[in-house]
Formats: sequence, structure tokens, C-alpha cells
Amino acid sequence: MVEDDDPSAIRSIALSPEDAVDAYVYSRENPGDAVLRVTPPFHGRMRARIHVYRVDDTELTGAIHLSPADVIADDVVTDYPDLESALENAAADDADHIRERHAETVDDWRERAREAIADSVTLETDDGSHRIELKPLG
Repeated sequence: MVEDDDPSAIRSIALSPEDAVDAYVYSRENPGDAVLRVTPPFHGRMRARIHVYRVDDTELTGAIHLSPADVIADDVVTDYPDLESALENAAADDADHIRERHAETVDDWRERAREAIADSVTLETDDGSHRIELKPLG
């Protein structure tokens, strides 16, 4: 019998593509981390929700944190626009224009990323690797 705190009971995780994208962008643009969080009790079908933290509490709560980079297709993650590099190579008077262009580029990236949710993700459990199907909502 699988215990309700055993993540190997999970067969699929429903998640909002918007939450996945917001979590990824948040972690790139802000201090702290944003993840998709699944909390016990675990069962066959679960729901992941966005969670922002500065201190990882998974040991205390038993929650699972899915990295948004793991649920968005690799090629889309790689294409995330890098503001810092653009600012490094720009003249000081171009910074505002570069920030505006970056915001537009991130909006375009967000659209692509919402359509690029992976089919599955691998969780590491006490019993080894466990492949879980991802079910985008909406």
C-alpha cells in the first residue's frame, strides 16, 4: 500500500501553463524562487500551484517543488531573453529603450512558453525515478 506522503502514488499533475510561465519569469527577474508546488496527501491525480519562497520548506511540509524550467520545453527555456546582457552592451542613454524592448520580448516569450508545456516530468523518489504525466489546464 502506498502511503499518502509517498510521491510515487502520483500518476499525473494538472498545472496552469500561466503559473509555469509566471514562476519561470519570476525566478529570472526577482530574488527568491518560484516553483510549481504539489502538497501531500499524494494520490493519482494532483494539482500544482505556483509557490514563491526564499527558504525551501520541503523537508518540513513534504511538498514537491517542480522547477518551471522542467515543465517548459527546453528550447523555449533556452530562448528566454536576457536583459543583463543587453544592458551590458548598450550605451547608458539606451537603457530605457532596452528595458522596454525586453518587456515586449518577454511578453512574446510568455506566449510561446504557455504553448510549450512538456508532456511529463521525472520525480526522484526514495524508490528511484518516477515519470509523471503533466496535464495543462485551460
